Amino acid sequence: MSSKKSDNTGPRTDYWQQFHGIQQAALQQWMQLLANVKPPIMANQHDAEGHSAVNNANPFAFFTQAAQQLGINTSTVNFSIPPSALQQLQQEYMEQIAHLMKRESKDLADVLRSDRRFSSDNWLQSAPAATTAALYQINASALQKMVEITQTDEKTRARLQFSVDQWLAAAAPTNFLALNPDVQAKAIASKGESISKGLLNMWQDVQRGHISMTDEAQFEVGKNLALTPGSVVFENAFFQLIEYAPVTEKVYERPLLLVPPCINKYYILDLQPGNSLIEYAVAQGHRTFVVSWRNPDALMDTATWDDYIEHGAIRAIEAVQDICAAPTVNALGFCVGGTILSTAMAVWAARGQQPVASATLLTTFVDFSDTGVLDIFIDENVVRFREMQMGEKGLMKGQDLAATFSFLRPNELVWNYVVGNYLKGETPPPFDLLYWNSDGTNLPGPFYAWYLRNTYLENNLVQPGKVQVCGEPVDFTKVKASFYIYGSREDHIVPIRGAYASTQVFSGDKRFVMGASGHIAGVINPPARGKRHYWVAPDAAYPTQWNAWLEHAEQMPGSWWPDWAKWLHDRAGKQIAAPKKAGKGTQYRVLEPAPGTYVKQRA
Repeated sequence: MSSKKSDNTGPRTDYWQQFHGIQQAALQQWMQLLANVKPPIMANQHDAEGHSAVNNANPFAFFTQAAQQLGINTSTVNFSIPPSALQQLQQEYMEQIAHLMKRESKDLADVLRSDRRFSSDNWLQSAPAATTAALYQINASALQKMVEITQTDEKTRARLQFSVDQWLAAAAPTNFLALNPDVQAKAIASKGESISKGLLNMWQDVQRGHISMTDEAQFEVGKNLALTPGSVVFENAFFQLIEYAPVTEKVYERPLLLVPPCINKYYILDLQPGNSLIEYAVAQGHRTFVVSWRNPDALMDTATWDDYIEHGAIRAIEAVQDICAAPTVNALGFCVGGTILSTAMAVWAARGQQPVASATLLTTFVDFSDTGVLDIFIDENVVRFREMQMGEKGLMKGQDLAATFSFLRPNELVWNYVVGNYLKGETPPPFDLLYWNSDGTNLPGPFYAWYLRNTYLENNLVQPGKVQVCGEPVDFTKVKASFYIYGSREDHIVPIRGAYASTQVFSGDKRFVMGASGHIAGVINPPARGKRHYWVAPDAAYPTQWNAWLEHAEQMPGSWWPDWAKWLHDRAGKQIAAPKKAGKGTQYRVLEPAPGTYVKQRA
């Protein structure tokens, strides 16, 4: 690891300050809207001193403030709204407001029930509540249309859209006790117990440092999560290597190594029995290993991207080769784990070695030219700040990373739980995937800063020879392996276009498969459940654009796992007798049972 030292004095965003700050500001704006809906002025109207006369009590001022929140300097950035389009939108807005004031609450049923947040009878039975919800929807529609008619560059538009989405999610009347009739009805029916329980829930979440998305008391790693039998057979400062006990008399001679993302715990691949990709791989007859990353603490705050490649992925591949006496291995990388695996393979290739015969990349970026909504967070100033803050020493806290990803879907992953947990005093139902989602990990600052610049900002990894990793030039064109590339159609973290882009990076034998649903639910889709579907197309046809591929793709029912199993079977070699015990010799002796201790370290 790097030996450079510096103080990590940069500010750290606190999760609770984030959502409380957003809601407080949103409430102030919302109450202004409720109290004083006035006709918005035209874009060219100014007061006597020449200042813009936009009134703060309308969504058009709200929109301007959202732009200011993003730091958009309208004098230097191409940012304007055609006066004619604005005038038309303002006219439509006032007509909608006037129409709303003439309607009875019973006439708003269709309008309110189009949004599940206002779909209960309590909203219709209260005229103030129904009017409040309808007014919110009118303002929301106006803000969204303002984004549409704004003339600016695409990145600024995307950032503006994100800001508006956050404000709308936070400002929804459902989020406030005084405005939510469902919450009020429950408080009356429970004689106030729901309020006291909600306060207790909030206090407990403050202690945890995150909003509870599931009943966390119902889960424990090693008790009802990460249960596939196995043993830790190697560890260093970066990871523990787990070897799983075979369940078949014979196994394939080429072992399988899984490299999960270091941004999360590995057991997303080994949730509960019947919902585990690792369990499935073992049952298919593969001698299966997984990298269980250490949750970084102060002892790892100088670790770099190079360290994770050399002492992580490369060392794990070497260990599996040694244990199995195998010249080559099959490997699987998930999300950032796939990027780490691909980079390690490129380093190996630069050293004249090709130890990975086949690689499976699940929802993975290799080419970062299209990163979707995450791109709005990345620019030169953001990356430079992170480099100054933690480029040589420091930790990116898991809570901050989790908050960022949650606010990508604010209604589903933030405010839904604020209402349920705190306003209604409910305990969310147990759900293993959401427990894992809350079990975050830290990242070493130098690793994180290098990753931001060389992937999301500059997309250097995919440019042959542009960067060196572990002292070697990275050139993916020199990697010789078969690739199974999977993307989820509705993925908001690795958009399907970004996952598909890997087909243009690696030459030779490859297969691209698209699954339904999102980043996690699309991947963790056991065949026994018979859920969802996936798409495949002729292996030789990989046009530049994903849409062109999709035109020739065929939709298949169920899970993509059997398709992958068949593909991997053809690349796993002959079958040999399953080993009687895990590990090998003293260097790879059994250290402890799976799931090991690293996975239990909390951020």
